[in-house]
Amino acid sequence: MTDTLRTSIFVAGAGMRAQGTRLRVISENVANADSTAKVAGGDPYRRKTISFKDQLDRSLNADLVKVREIGQDPSDFKIRHEPSHPAADEDGYVKYPNVTKLVEIMDMREAQRSYEANLSVIEVTKSMVSRTLDLLR
Repeated sequence: MTDTLRTSIFVAGAGMRAQGTRLRVISENVANADSTAKVAGGDPYRRKTISFKDQLDRSLNADLVKVREIGQDPSDFKIRHEPSHPAADEDGYVKYPNVTKLVEIMDMREAQRSYEANLSVIEVTKSMVSRTLDLLR
């Protein structure tokens, strides 16, 4: 396999790993979107964020995408007046996560499409290698 084809597989694989991690983070956000604190007046789940970075792979002489950090969204929690809720504070307010399901679903679709695009690169590269081998026979 030529270096160019090998590099394309490694670059696409790095992209798939990064998007797979992004999908996991988004899934955690969606799963906890309606959770509340375990104690009265406590803080609920805080939305996670993910950021990426370029990292030079010297053996490939190519930049690969890597997860830089999984952080937390500092935005305010959603607050509802529900005095009978076990997580309500002394004023009857309950804090809910700062997760917006619609935003998470849109992020999930984007991550899925990026994952699929990288998978396509690998499939096309494998096909090119296979065709080259067929021609050499």
